[in-house]
Amino acid sequence: MIETRLVIAWLFTCFLSANLPAAVPTKPNIVIIIADDLGYGDLGCYGATKIKTPNMDRLATEGLRFTQGYAPSSTCTPSRFSLLTGEYAWRQKERKTSILDGDAPLCIEPGRRTLPAILHQAGYFTGIVGKWHLGLGDGITPVDFNGEIKPGPLEVGFDYCHIIPATVDRVPGVWIENHRVVGLDPADPIKVSYVTNISDEPTGLERPDLLTRYRADKQHSDTIVNGISRIGYLTGGKSARFKDEDLAKTVAAKSVEFIERNQNQPFFLEAALFEPHVPRVAGTNFVGTSECGLRGDVIQQIDWEVGEIMKTLDRLHLATNTLVILSSDNGAILFDGYYDHSVEDLNGHQPTGGLRGWKYQVFEGGCRVPLIARWPQQIQPRVSGQMFSLVDLLATFAGLTGQKISQASAPDSLDLSAVLLGTTTNQLRENTVLHGISDTLALREGDWKFIPANGKAKISGQGKGANPNDDRFAANRIAQPLLFNLANDPDEKTNVFAANPDRAAALQKKLGEIKNNGPISK
Repeated sequence: MIETRLVIAWLFTCFLSANLPAAVPTKPNIVIIIADDLGYGDLGCYGATKIKTPNMDRLATEGLRFTQGYAPSSTCTPSRFSLLTGEYAWRQKERKTSILDGDAPLCIEPGRRTLPAILHQAGYFTGIVGKWHLGLGDGITPVDFNGEIKPGPLEVGFDYCHIIPATVDRVPGVWIENHRVVGLDPADPIKVSYVTNISDEPTGLERPDLLTRYRADKQHSDTIVNGISRIGYLTGGKSARFKDEDLAKTVAAKSVEFIERNQNQPFFLEAALFEPHVPRVAGTNFVGTSECGLRGDVIQQIDWEVGEIMKTLDRLHLATNTLVILSSDNGAILFDGYYDHSVEDLNGHQPTGGLRGWKYQVFEGGCRVPLIARWPQQIQPRVSGQMFSLVDLLATFAGLTGQKISQASAPDSLDLSAVLLGTTTNQLRENTVLHGISDTLALREGDWKFIPANGKAKISGQGKGANPNDDRFAANRIAQPLLFNLANDPDEKTNVFAANPDRAAALQKKLGEIKNNGPISK
């Protein structure tokens, strides 16, 4: 009789154990895969049919896909600043956080409690591979690409970096590993200028016949590297210059190496991809593989990079305890300086998923981005309409790893770990501020979106030589206040400001409070 009772008790314990949720590990591996200019509608799981993205779709099938995921800004540098600091970039008054050139100073103060610094303190080995675009050096002396390059990623919390300084359409176009340029010949020193043509190498304006891929606008027609004209002037460093067609392979290889080296300890990796940012160059295996031209091909190349990381996690039996976040630093853009037929080859594809606007703009197409989180056994597969901004990753990761952060150190970041884990269905983030070129701001709160008038705003910050009358930038000149109800008008077609003056006034007041009186309430 006693034995029977023991068996029954054991069976009951097994039943309870099988039906209780798994305990949340305190130190999951964390991988952020951040694409560059990937649009809300560019993935199969977000509705794309002309571009095939099976690996990213698998992440969505096995994880959490957000329909209200936001980049804090519709441009790269400020979004990446916000991701690493938990602070809206437009709050910065002294440190430049516009679209940075390749020789710009570091825009994050060394020693600040950044996302990688917090995870480092929690026992993680932290690394970044790919695009940096947050500046290098102290701003007092010019960056010397021929010597030790710092401060940089290692001074703001990363233990390892293998990066390109800025965008791939800007010089110097070299890889930097930790503090040194990779493959540099000391006899061929690098010199960079964004002001004066210091080079005896041809420019795109002078020698368009040397452009082997496509022409560019005036802003992108300086020094020619690998048959593509770039922004800025460059001399030297020929042995160190990257090959555009090898960028994806390098990011994938270095990401895999990082995971392999650190498989026996908690690690954090930011895999910062270059695609589909211009200049778009697909590797040989991806040319002509999509149904919408070169831009589609490089998005399928992104999917391969994601697949290489996923295969590595599977091979090393790390996937179960690895939180993978996939997103983009801002929304999509077609023409962005290079005449690569991205518009002509669209073939019915909708990069923004039908949302209004593009990169640089505060409309939904510029700021709402793909956002997927997979963590097997911890995140139940589902689709969520809860609001989540990339600025929230710092506080969320701190919460998941038991780290304390002050409101002063990450003023705009919310701990949304409960949203990831599905322990709440509430909207924990009530509002988010969206940022466009020249510090144009908008407020999303609940179903409402408010954009104040700024008709006389001077559109700047998009870089050397850009035309401020270009539609990409001038669309942020808002002649009259705009109010949209995204619940019934997700494409922002109908301005309901006149019919809802009280709502508009309340949102304008809230935006002013957030802007002038400090951080959001937590």
